[in-house]
Amino acid sequence: MERALQRFAITGGIGSGKSYVCHLLEARGISVYDCDEAAKRLMRSDESLQMMLQHLIGDEICQNGIIEKRVLAAFLLENDTHKQAVNDIVHPAVANDFMLSNLQWLESAILFESGFNHRVKFNHVVCVSAPLEMRVRRIMERDSITRESALQWIDRQMPQEEIEKRADFVIVNDGRASLETQIDKMFVDFNWEI
Repeated sequence: MERALQRFAITGGIGSGKSYVCHLLEARGISVYDCDEAAKRLMRSDESLQMMLQHLIGDEICQNGIIEKRVLAAFLLENDTHKQAVNDIVHPAVANDFMLSNLQWLESAILFESGFNHRVKFNHVVCVSAPLEMRVRRIMERDSITRESALQWIDRQMPQEEIEKRADFVIVNDGRASLETQIDKMFVDFNWEI
């Protein structure tokens, strides 16, 4: 039985396999709110959000009502101040959208860095963790980028070890331990019934 008031966050560094774990949850009938997809959707559809990003980054960020991903990525990678400025615009809108969705499970790569964990009260936080080289390979393959670029993205996020310390439960996605077994254990630990 689902408990309407409980909220769960799934986080972990880029390339750790969060989306795959969420896919496994969805196969069990659990809907998961994807913060990345929500941010993209809101940046496409929310004109006030687009205007704030144009004011911050410049007119080149938005062409014909579409956010230019490469311009945004270059701006984010320049320095932490830029990243924080974008987060301060986008993440409050995403948090509000999540609360309106009435979903209980949320996936966010930057749950702690963005302050999302302060905007929404989560009963439990789950970290999906994977070895560095596995993460680098996944990012390079998924995004068709160089090793150096993949490492830059990883370096821009909170260290995996810190995320693990802040989490209530860690799922190790190293290809050795069964993810399904770890999810079952997580449900037992959280007293969650589907």
